[in-house]
Order: sequence, then C-alpha cells, then structure tokens
Amino acid sequence: MMGAEETRIAEAVAWRPGNAIKRAEQALIAEKSRVLRPFGLTVPQYAAMYALSLAPGISGAKLARFCSVTPQSMTTVLKTLESRGLVERRPSSDHAQVLVTRLTRAGQALLRKADAAAVAVERRLVEEFTPDEADRLRDLLERAVVVLHDTPVGE
Repeated sequence: MMGAEETRIAEAVAWRPGNAIKRAEQALIAEKSRVLRPFGLTVPQYAAMYALSLAPGISGAKLARFCSVTPQSMTTVLKTLESRGLVERRPSSDHAQVLVTRLTRAGQALLRKADAAAVAVERRLVEEFTPDEADRLRDLLERAVVVLHDTPVGE
C-alpha cells in the first residue's frame, strides 16, 4: 500500500515514458544479473563475451558501445575476464599498441551455459506478448532511441 507521498509521485510521473522504460530496464538487468550470478558473470561481462563470440577481435571501443558501458569500464571488464582465463588479449599483427581480444575455450564453454540462462530471461519476457506486440514493442523502443539520439535538447 502506497502512502500519500508515493501516490503523489506515482501520479506525477505516470505519463512519463522514461519512468516505465527505466523500471523495465532495471527489472530486466536485475533478472539477468540473478541468472548470470551462478556463472560468476555480470551483465556487462556476459554482453562482452557474447559480442566477442560474434565478432572475435572487435575493438574495445566498439565492444564498449555494444555493451553500453564506457571504454574505461570495458577495460576493467576485459581485464577481469582475462584474469579468469575467459578471454585472451594479444597485440595486433597490424598495430602493436592494439590488443586483439578473443574468447578462450574456457570462455566459449562458459558463455554457452550463461547464454542459455540469459536467453531464457529474454524468451520469458517476449512470451508475455503476442508476436505482433513484441514486434511493436521493439519498434517503439527503437524509435525512442532514434528520437533521443537525433533531437538536440531544447528543440
């Protein structure tokens, strides 16, 4: 049961899509964190490993963008994964200052298990919608991203 303050706040933000988007994101991240914990992975670590499975050798900057973290955070993520033997980083044959990052066999094996758990979360979410609703939800969220990236503040 909500008190008067909580009710007033809830009513004031009810029209704001950002509130619902943030709550949905937090719920999704919390659930993914829960299912990845037994594998000793955080959501950013899992996301980095997943991206590396699809694009071995991808740059750290691109990996950071894909995972929605800062380049500094990605450096920490990769160092942690490397210390656990899940990724290997070697100097590029083209540029000695560039490190090429790839999953190790241990990383590939762990990712297969962790990915099954993460995919189950996503499937559980999608199954709450009809196929048309799920497509519409993705379209609406993508449009929100485009609008917010392309519209300067104050216009």
